[in-house]
Amino acid sequence: MKVNSTLAMHLLLRSMTAPLSLLLLSMLLLPQSCKKPDEMHPKGVEMKLIADGLVSPLGLVEAPDRSGRLFIIDQVGKIWIVDKNGSKKSTPFLDLTAKLVPLNAGYDERGLLGFAFHPNFRNNGRFFVYYNLSPRAGGPEGGGSWNNLSRIASFRVSPGNPDVADLASEKVVLELDDPQSNHNGGTIAFGPDGYLYIAIGDGGAADDVAPGHVDDWYDVNEGGNGQDIEKNLFGNILRIDVNGTEPYGIPADNPFVGKDGLDEIWAYGFRNPYRFSFDMGGNHWLYLGDAGQALYEEIDVVKKGGNYGWNVKEGTHCFDAADNTKELPGCPAEDIYNVELTDPVIEVNNAANPKGGKATTIIGGNVYRGKAIHGWQGKYLFGTFSQNFDGGPNGELFIATPGGAGLWDYDEVNPKDHPNDLGYYLKGFGQDNDGEIYLTVSSMSGPSGTTGKVFKLVPQEKEKNGKMDF
Repeated sequence: MKVNSTLAMHLLLRSMTAPLSLLLLSMLLLPQSCKKPDEMHPKGVEMKLIADGLVSPLGLVEAPDRSGRLFIIDQVGKIWIVDKNGSKKSTPFLDLTAKLVPLNAGYDERGLLGFAFHPNFRNNGRFFVYYNLSPRAGGPEGGGSWNNLSRIASFRVSPGNPDVADLASEKVVLELDDPQSNHNGGTIAFGPDGYLYIAIGDGGAADDVAPGHVDDWYDVNEGGNGQDIEKNLFGNILRIDVNGTEPYGIPADNPFVGKDGLDEIWAYGFRNPYRFSFDMGGNHWLYLGDAGQALYEEIDVVKKGGNYGWNVKEGTHCFDAADNTKELPGCPAEDIYNVELTDPVIEVNNAANPKGGKATTIIGGNVYRGKAIHGWQGKYLFGTFSQNFDGGPNGELFIATPGGAGLWDYDEVNPKDHPNDLGYYLKGFGQDNDGEIYLTVSSMSGPSGTTGKVFKLVPQEKEKNGKMDF
């Protein structure tokens, strides 16, 4: 005779003494009732297509206005909207293609690089972009002409249509005459303090020693902008106040206010801080991916006034500008301002590293603060553009648990149907207001074609008892 399992348990408990019955019952029920979602093992994930037909998507931001709209940054000069119903608008929200410096189709680090909504966007309609225009006349010390004009600008939404920007509303916030085409940084984002943070690369070329790269305190490597905080703004994270004083004000607690160093600088010692993000939760740390030269890629946790080493160090290693495939046996632990050189929290070997490696460029991501993917809460997602320089679109995705001092461990994430790599060049990340994470990818290494796509990372569907189980 088949006995109902609940009835069988009831009969078993009745046959025992009360204390033993209660003990057994508590043992049976405790694991289920006390287990929290974040304590569950991470489930598999898959890539859900959100938008396609793009050229070179670099990032995604959700509007802070309860509209549910996602805004996609396309490097060729356009911002696209995916509405709350998941439909991509046929007309771009913003089109700056006519203002951009001409881009190289095969590969380019210029273009429309950054986009950020003002925290009070819902009421004031303001947003900010970072893009590269054709150069102004003149050139850097050391010879040659400027390569481009890097601009941070503000715009407003059109009064009669929230899905279209008012091109005539542009106000220039900050401009830099850029000596080289690469290492432009590009991320702009408002911090939890309400100030605008801007990632500026070291000016380009290689090793931080080309024209437009000034002399600094570290004579061994003959340069450059990464370790300079007095002559220009290259190689830094800037922090400015875009409320009130125009074009911008300086927060009174910026680290070099009243000291040696330019007032806009928040942190320095970067090569190409291409993508950064603020953690939506926890201590709201600023996580940044800094592209390496030939040996090491790195992820940094950026703090006020910090010096992150370039070009004294590459990753945790002493850098040699005379031969960037080798490491110097030693280097200073602090700069002339008595600021200690801060090592990264994650280090990845570059594909050109003689020791072995499979990362052409690191792509900084986000800390997962969503609810859909169990086991990921508070973990940091990042990736690589591709694994090697001639292997095609084979970027990878990684996950790390933030820790204390020293380098953090990390693991590869292989979404469903992508057991070896993502199958695309990974160009950026995005995060919506619920903390869920997106990947911006393309089959083309440069800003060309229409293979650009945006995917959302979602729990992998699993078939269980004839039903789809998440």
